[in-house]
Amino acid sequence: MATKKVTVTIPEDLLDEIRMDAAERGLSAYVTEALRLKRDRDRLLELVDWLQEEHGPVTGDERAAALKELDELDVEHERRRTAGKHNAGEAA
Repeated sequence: MATKKVTVTIPEDLLDEIRMDAAERGLSAYVTEALRLKRDRDRLLELVDWLQEEHGPVTGDERAAALKELDELDVEHERRRTAGKHNAGEAA
């Protein structure tokens, strides 16, 4: 992948924290990941705006149903994660 060097200005205290967090993978990799996450979030927000324009805002009931479904997915994920650890222990 082609890369290009750029200059950015970052508050010194933030840069110090980032350098500590990014020590192993490097500052450039850390910043690249952060920018990709920010870009992806911006795109999702654009999608939400478009969907709300097309279909109206999410109702309280729709939001509650979505949050319930997310909770159920979290429970299932945890169950599978725990079962995977349990099965791995049995194979040893």
